[in-house]
Amino acid sequence: MSRLNAPPLDDADVSPVINRPRQGRTPRLAFSSGIVSLVASFAASAAPIPLFNTYRAEDAFTNAGISLAFVTYSVGIIAALLVLGRLSNHLGRRRTAIASLGLLLLGCLLLLNVHDIGTLLAGRLLMGVGTGLASSSLTSYIVDAAPTRPAWLASVASSQGPMLGLTLGAIAAGALVQFAPWPRELIYLVCAGLLVLSAALIVVSPETAKPTPGAWRSLRPRVRVPARVRRLLPVAAVVFVTAYATGAFYQSFMPALVEDQLHTRSPLILGLVFACYMAPSVLGAPIGGRFTPAAAQRIGMIIVLIGWIGIITAIAIGTLPLFIAATIVTGVGQGIAVSAATRGLLHGSALADRAPIFSAVYLLCYSGAALISLIFGQLSNAFSLPQIALGYGALAVIATLFTVLAARNPHTDPTSQRRVIT
Repeated sequence: MSRLNAPPLDDADVSPVINRPRQGRTPRLAFSSGIVSLVASFAASAAPIPLFNTYRAEDAFTNAGISLAFVTYSVGIIAALLVLGRLSNHLGRRRTAIASLGLLLLGCLLLLNVHDIGTLLAGRLLMGVGTGLASSSLTSYIVDAAPTRPAWLASVASSQGPMLGLTLGAIAAGALVQFAPWPRELIYLVCAGLLVLSAALIVVSPETAKPTPGAWRSLRPRVRVPARVRRLLPVAAVVFVTAYATGAFYQSFMPALVEDQLHTRSPLILGLVFACYMAPSVLGAPIGGRFTPAAAQRIGMIIVLIGWIGIITAIAIGTLPLFIAATIVTGVGQGIAVSAATRGLLHGSALADRAPIFSAVYLLCYSGAALISLIFGQLSNAFSLPQIALGYGALAVIATLFTVLAARNPHTDPTSQRRVIT
């Protein structure tokens, strides 16, 4: 049970100190390197998606097994966020970012030889831990080094970098699987090269958070967010979980839906359809910046619901163009809502708050999405894929109603900056 109190004055709560970059090593380099690395991390995590139908056809993987791969990936992320979420405050952003890229690299190498569900699950678990560590360290690195103008740039770059990475990874994987040699291996080799390049960029970039004592103590599982954002968390959680649960739907069930209901086996089409959900979110974020966080969350979730109505209709009548159009609409809506929720949580945040906030955000995203994916994965053994899609649509209705009724704007209380929920 959460309680409101002042944090203990131990090493785990020592605030990171901004590191002044040396001449010629500007925060702009750190900002750019952080974005490139965040995009590469999530691109690698999207690489298996166009291969799922290949695994189904050649290795007899089931829809429930593919759904379990997302759950395993999410478990890795959740474990990393609970244990490693505050580590970058103590070891520095760069060290933890490089470690995350190394874990993702190991995951890619393991997935080079997938012929049984155990190998897929092990590779996804490694990639989940790496992505979880990247989610807290790289997003904090980006926010630390972001220019002050425009004001929305930090929240857009940090919240939409993963979406951009997933988009590029899915499209590249689809193209390589369909047209290039070594269809089951080449995409993982390409991702491995990008991860090595990203690590090199981080190495030559300046540190933004000076290391502080307390690294071992910070490994104790703890969810810590500033007390001032407590009132924003329920709606933010609903927004994040809806967006990521929809993304889980596209990872777990979309490949089979496109083949069985929309009648195409093209891996590139699979990648493009997934990209049609992820890419428009990048466009939705600046749109949301024109409104207050509460208004943008309401608008975004209403658009998400409209998109889900289109998705279910397209599946029912078997029309791929309508499915793609509805997917784009849903992507725009979640981009507006997610970036607005992130902007609200970051409003007035101190440097020490950023890594814990991002850890809490991603913990909400993946724990909720994993639970929903696990439930629907089991239901897929008894219900058809169109019925599974209808269930996700019902969740979108509930989430939209809650957001419309409960969304609030942030406010800064100077007296509560050091008070936290633990």
